[in-house]
Amino acid sequence: MTQALIRPLGKASVHMVLGAYTVIALFPIVLILINSVKSRAAIFANPLALPTVESFSLIGFQKVLANSHFLLYFGNSVFVTLLSLVAILLFGAMAAWALSEYRFPGNRLLALYMAIGIMIPIRLGTVSILELVVKLDLINTLTALVLVYSAQGLPLAVMILSEFMRQVPGELKDAARCDGVGEFKIFFQIVLPLIRPAMATVAVFTMIPAWNDLWFPLILAPSERTKTVTLGVQQFIGQYVTDWNSVLAALSLAVIPVLIMYVIFSRQLIRGLTSGAVK
Repeated sequence: MTQALIRPLGKASVHMVLGAYTVIALFPIVLILINSVKSRAAIFANPLALPTVESFSLIGFQKVLANSHFLLYFGNSVFVTLLSLVAILLFGAMAAWALSEYRFPGNRLLALYMAIGIMIPIRLGTVSILELVVKLDLINTLTALVLVYSAQGLPLAVMILSEFMRQVPGELKDAARCDGVGEFKIFFQIVLPLIRPAMATVAVFTMIPAWNDLWFPLILAPSERTKTVTLGVQQFIGQYVTDWNSVLAALSLAVIPVLIMYVIFSRQLIRGLTSGAVK
């Protein structure tokens, strides 16, 4: 009888903790969204209140679209993030395939090298990266950001994907080789479709830091034509006066791609996380 009572209570407590964490995680996003469609006076009067007929206002979105090159910043962020994502997934999967499938001298050292790339923050090498970008004449270009974000995301991608690739049955690959299938076809047509949950997990984990980053756009590409969303929003934040309507409107527009990507890949992401938990 006691165990029958403890189990439901245990499950209820777990759900309560998860529910509380969900509320805490979503609260800032909801607060930004509801205040982005309110007047400045309503924001300061009661920031937690929902917009009403009197307080509803789209002035922030009008200012963002009319008084700044927000669409250009948004396009730059999309371009940099998508290109970095493609490079990370493609080259990360290829490197993971090499490390997990083939045995060669230095295999373990390369795996350790990738692990060190996860442990050491890339921002520690900002000065060296800036010097290299200047020497390559890539300053104030989106190419510099793509290269930096690709290098930043590759170690994590290789570590995650290599673990999943080791779980692909060897008999399946050997059967394909016996049928005369080449290594490229095995990689692209057999292995990659089987590790889609891991690919989705890597995509989300590498996209969000690249999309939200302010450090490298500020240092490597601060010009007006190469600004990203996070850097472009800073023009509405002043030392003494901040246009909160414009800031909140810009942040609301900036969060849309992340939400869309999560909705698209949520099932694969959850499957990849749960699969990784038992490996």
